[in-house]
Amino acid sequence: MSLEDIRNERLKKLSLLREAGFDSYPAETKRTHSLGDIRKNFAKLSKGGKKVIAAGRIMALREHGGSTFANLKDGSGMMQVYFKEDALGPKDYRLFLDTTDIGDFIETSGKLFKTKRGEETLEVSEWRMLAKSLRPLPEKWHGLQDVEERFRRRYLDLVMNDEVKARFLARTRLVSLIRSFLERSGFTEFETPLLHSIPGGALAKPFKTRHNALDLDLYLRIAPELYLKRLLIGGFEKIYELGRNFRNEGIDATHNPEFTMLELYAAWWDEEDMMKFVEEFFVSLVKDFFKKSEFEFEGNSISVEPPFKRISFKELLKKYALISDYDAMDLKRMAAEAARHGIEVEKHDTKGKLADEIYKKICRPHLIEPTFVVHHPIEISPLAKERQNNPEEVRRFQLIVAGLELTNGFAELNDPIEQRTRFLAQEKGRGGGEETHPMDEEFIEAVEYGMPPSAGLGVGIDRLAMLLTNTRNVKEVILFPTMKPKHK
Repeated sequence: MSLEDIRNERLKKLSLLREAGFDSYPAETKRTHSLGDIRKNFAKLSKGGKKVIAAGRIMALREHGGSTFANLKDGSGMMQVYFKEDALGPKDYRLFLDTTDIGDFIETSGKLFKTKRGEETLEVSEWRMLAKSLRPLPEKWHGLQDVEERFRRRYLDLVMNDEVKARFLARTRLVSLIRSFLERSGFTEFETPLLHSIPGGALAKPFKTRHNALDLDLYLRIAPELYLKRLLIGGFEKIYELGRNFRNEGIDATHNPEFTMLELYAAWWDEEDMMKFVEEFFVSLVKDFFKKSEFEFEGNSISVEPPFKRISFKELLKKYALISDYDAMDLKRMAAEAARHGIEVEKHDTKGKLADEIYKKICRPHLIEPTFVVHHPIEISPLAKERQNNPEEVRRFQLIVAGLELTNGFAELNDPIEQRTRFLAQEKGRGGGEETHPMDEEFIEAVEYGMPPSAGLGVGIDRLAMLLTNTRNVKEVILFPTMKPKHK
């Protein structure tokens, strides 16, 4: 039977309910207990034959002559309910058989008992339809074989797969733990604009839109950094924002165009203070999440006991990509190295950009235990302070765990003259490339009023959720990932 045939049959059942005088989509329910509450307090509720009213979605139906068993599911769990012709009466029982399907939401009223097999069950004396489903639930969910459909119809994925539902509840708990830790650490949460006149705060390609009333091009934010730094200038000292960013770039196992970031700043800190904070932050999260200081990810047992390992960006290139002397290499040689590793070289790419692509593809996957990558090239870090003993590098770090970049932080550049120079260098080197930082005169003006020495940090919440739920594809931890529409 085709999907359209099934839908037509269910529409007929809907008509039967309406002809019998029933509202198939009532606004209210008389539910007295969730299914989870009934299971938890079954002995107490079943004592004395007390009447209970439960509601949920039918997940299975089993008819046996003049009786039918059904599995009812709500947000708290699942329970068996029992429909008996003698208890309901021939008319109501017949209506139940003729009009209900797996997937329907119903309300059931009756008394609790245990079957001969010891199954906790609600014997139904009254029932009514709460929401008639017109499309059938999948008979069998095939996991990765239907991965695209799972992402497109996440609502069905949640209904049919308890593991998926548990993963998203775990993500919600993770975000709650993050906010609790930051509050205990003295940080205050703020909200900054999602629409920016200049796409700043990161090296990324933005989404562009148009505001008609202002006759103005605007961009979905790629990062909240430059607005949060204005709050440092305004006198707030420990601040954060946890929200969405948007980058008009490729989609793969660790990237989605719309993603969730935690970005925080602390006045009077440098990158060393921030790295110490990151260790405390990550250790606290893991211990609160797992109740221990280690966890499994793709067969690796990962311990989070500090201090975390450290290795420089150039050391990694030397160790894994066999680039022995980064400083001595020119753009042409770096381009050749990138091409050797299968990285597409574009005409506007800089030496630092190509080195970063090599690092991401060749070096980063080797970092399994929590590791700080430090001392990045200045040309890929336009908002970080330079190192005093090597002005070609910056006071920046990334935390890598299991090959995933979880954090990016640095001692913030607060010299407005140097910041202007960096922006100009980015503009000059743009050469048609879109992943460069544009000049932002309003931000420089703000810094000219004075910004205290500060350190900043960005944390990818989606990747953190991937790591702590042992998931390799970012789409598995985003409820509704960005996907190309499926055309008929």
